[in-house]
Amino acid sequence: MKFFIRLVLFLIINFSALGIGIILMNDGPNASWYVGLEKAPWTPPGWFFGFAWTTIMICFSIYMAKLFEVKNKQLIFILFAIQFVLNVSWNYLFFNQHLVTMGMINLVILLMTVSFIAFNFKSELKKFTLFIIPYIIWLVVANSLNGYILFNN
Repeated sequence: MKFFIRLVLFLIINFSALGIGIILMNDGPNASWYVGLEKAPWTPPGWFFGFAWTTIMICFSIYMAKLFEVKNKQLIFILFAIQFVLNVSWNYLFFNQHLVTMGMINLVILLMTVSFIAFNFKSELKKFTLFIIPYIIWLVVANSLNGYILFNN
């Protein structure tokens, strides 16, 4: 039962992060600034971003619900909070403020943070570590997309 309660809490928190990110990005991918950028040839279609983030946040919520069974809750909470702030703030930096370089720095630190969480707790979570892999893969893709825009515009 405790796992289920934690799972619901993380689903609420993680999907709230997506909602906050959408609010902070202004017009986001529909803005004339973004539409006019030269984007990577491997940029997915717009609908894929919603699908990817929904899948990622469901998996990440399962991962975090399980991770909170580990003893070092203070470190886990701090890492989760850092991840949360970085995830949400990228939308503001990149889409709202057009700070492509800061967005890139943000994404690199986010990838490092999420990867640290995965590798640091791998021995405790074992097979549950698979639930954080989609997040890491997506962050690699996001870094490549942001990097392409940074270096080609």
